[in-house]
Amino acid sequence: MNIFITGGTGFIGSKIAELLVKRGHSVKILARKPHANKENIEYVSGDVLDLESVRNGMRNCRCVFHLAAYAKNWSPNPKTFDEVNIGGTENVFTAASELNVEKIVWTSTIVTLGPTSKGVIGNEEMPRSTEKFFTDYERSKTEMERKAALWIKNGLPLVIVNPTRVFGPGLLSESNSVTKLIDDFRKGRFRFLLNWGRNIGNYAFVDDVAEGHVLALEKGRSGERYILGGNNASLNELFDAVSKNDGKKYFQCKIYCLIPLGAAYFLEWRAKLLDIYPPITPGWIRTFLADWAFTSEKAEKELGFRVRPF
Repeated sequence: MNIFITGGTGFIGSKIAELLVKRGHSVKILARKPHANKENIEYVSGDVLDLESVRNGMRNCRCVFHLAAYAKNWSPNPKTFDEVNIGGTENVFTAASELNVEKIVWTSTIVTLGPTSKGVIGNEEMPRSTEKFFTDYERSKTEMERKAALWIKNGLPLVIVNPTRVFGPGLLSESNSVTKLIDDFRKGRFRFLLNWGRNIGNYAFVDDVAEGHVLALEKGRSGERYILGGNNASLNELFDAVSKNDGKKYFQCKIYCLIPLGAAYFLEWRAKLLDIYPPITPGWIRTFLADWAFTSEKAEKELGFRVRPF
């Protein structure tokens, strides 16, 4: 069948497109910049902020993957997060509703569920632990999930997936931030382990997450959301695995939060003053100073999702 993808040129979206073609589907990808078409992949010009281009690209497609988002740590205009993550998603849902699309799989994020308490493994039913947000990205995606509940109530055939910290081969950008962090660690650009590397995150391999998206299309129940994750591990365990894989011992600097937070505040101040994009922000630091331990048991049971051993 014909399937429409926003964010199909990105880290996860490009892999989803490849999987869909292997399964015999034809794919249309919304792209802001022209791309040469590939076998069974057509690139259509448009932007999620432009409803008409979304509608035109989606026409004659039975199903939709919506991955496009502003997933950065900072923007010179904080409204960008709302314009893309809320307004752009509303445009996709509007077009899908008008065109009677059979199913939409929307990529949210694990941070909408909030950090987990010590010793707690979170799941889809866990109420958000706090109404405070570390970043505008977290805030905007959480607000859109709440809006999505109304769309579902009104009959939109929507499945939500919540990937955790995704890593794997691909462009070293903010959308592939864990891999970039590993690369910086290996090259000596970032050897700091915040809070002595104790805090827990959930790390998922990109090929597994892409497969989970396709399984959500094939088997996901409308109105449900599924965590697409991997293994819970501390920063210590993450970087120890990198060292073991490389067969060498890397120098590590284990520090508490005050120094990196101070540096992040300075870099954010400099960004606002000189419009120089900050490599870290206070919100980014605070995110890594919290625990994000989750299970993908629901996706494993209902979708057949499989977690690759760490």
